[in-house]
Amino acid sequence: MKLTIFGATGGTGQELVKQALADGHVVTVYVRNPDKVTQEMPQLTVIQGNMNEPENIEQAIAGADAILSALGPTNNTPERPLTTGMAHIVTAMKKNGVNRLIAATGAGVADPRDKPQLKGLLFGLALRLFARHVLADSQGMVAAVRNSGLDWTLARAPRLNDDPGSGQIKVGYAGQGPGTQLARTDFARFMLDQLESDEWRQKAPMLSN
Repeated sequence: MKLTIFGATGGTGQELVKQALADGHVVTVYVRNPDKVTQEMPQLTVIQGNMNEPENIEQAIAGADAILSALGPTNNTPERPLTTGMAHIVTAMKKNGVNRLIAATGAGVADPRDKPQLKGLLFGLALRLFARHVLADSQGMVAAVRNSGLDWTLARAPRLNDDPGSGQIKVGYAGQGPGTQLARTDFARFMLDQLESDEWRQKAPMLSN
């Protein structure tokens, strides 16, 4: 497949790029700083730009079969760059006839299927108190995906780590099995596996090891 990956220079994004190339995909990455792209292969194209530049975003998406996003909020300010960026991605996908979108987000974003226990409720309260702008931006991004009319999957991760990964992933909803830790390698693997799976389409599962 031809894939476009956003957020490719972060921890999860780098894993997505590495594994996508290893799987034989042709990959385009859209990054603010090309110097942070560590891979160099003929199947990899790097396009430079910011998330507030819709023309460049459209260039990165044109010709793709699917889009993967590992974008995350970068600061706790009232501006919502993640929400705005995802809106541009959705618009560009529709304009170019690209329908499949797999996006990462955090465990703090709720889903109607969640049944959070006390620990989860306290975590949500802490986010609202101390990182309300980050949470609002993440919620706005998720809303843009859910309301896009596209064929989407939202992969929600708890605390990510750089462990080698076990390949053992619990997938479900808050309060129904998933724990509090996830290796980035396993997170990226799950996202890429959704390219060939219908199980989690139009859903936002929580993942953990």
